[in-house]
Amino acid sequence: MIRVNGETEEFTDESVAQLLHRLHVNGRGIAVAMNGDVVPRSQWDHARVDDGASIEIVTAAAGG
Repeated sequence: MIRVNGETEEFTDESVAQLLHRLHVNGRGIAVAMNGDVVPRSQWDHARVDDGASIEIVTAAAGG
């Protein structure tokens, strides 16, 4: 099991990019942290999601 934004999800051996695709998350304007560490966009295809990982997906909001 993994946690995505506080919600439990089934663990699947996949990259961050594959997880975002599976969850139908558009990659524009978002940041991803895994276990408290930001995953650079350039690493999304290579960074593997571990069983038990905690993933936070944050969407940028316009404003000030």
